[in-house]
Amino acid sequence: MTTPVLYTCARSRGLRATWAAEEVGVGIDLRVLPFPPRYLAPEFMGINPLGTVPMLVDGQTQLTESCAIAHYLATRGGHTDLAIAPGERDYGEYSDYTYHADATITFPQTVYMRFCLFEKDKGLEEAGHAYAKWFHKRLVKIEQRLATRQYLCADRFTVADICVGYALILAQSVGLDEGVPESLKAYRQRLTARPAYIRALAREEEGRKALETARA
Repeated sequence: MTTPVLYTCARSRGLRATWAAEEVGVGIDLRVLPFPPRYLAPEFMGINPLGTVPMLVDGQTQLTESCAIAHYLATRGGHTDLAIAPGERDYGEYSDYTYHADATITFPQTVYMRFCLFEKDKGLEEAGHAYAKWFHKRLVKIEQRLATRQYLCADRFTVADICVGYALILAQSVGLDEGVPESLKAYRQRLTARPAYIRALAREEEGRKALETARA
């Protein structure tokens, strides 16, 4: 099999993919780009015309959705405990929470970040804060699900936890943590204590520092 190439920016949604690779022991060629790559690494547009990260290239296979990449890496060589197979308990819930992570939770975070952090000069901060409230309200489904369990599905850590967990990690780093329930902060702490997460974070940080050195 080929070695998958993962293009990402440190601590972006691509962390889901780096983390999944570390959890299942899939070797990846990690290529950390400056943010935003569409402006600071224009050659990347020739690889991904969207200019977005992450992007996984595995032979002829190309993926640009972080949750899909995480699931792909977890099942690329066959079924692993990081995924839940059809017919297995909580398969439907696994699929739902994996998609829910980006479509419902991360989406309002990105709008908040754009209006309140990256483009404050455009005068749209009020709209950004409205999306922040949307994000906090949408956490109720996760909060209720975890009221009686350690992980989201099948009584074990899966890609669904990686995908949802990243949204909670992002909340902490962009100023959205005040509205995150304490139970979900405890869940996040359990996830980020995992050795694979720590390794993934270190790999991305190493790549970021190497990039800064090369660009200096």
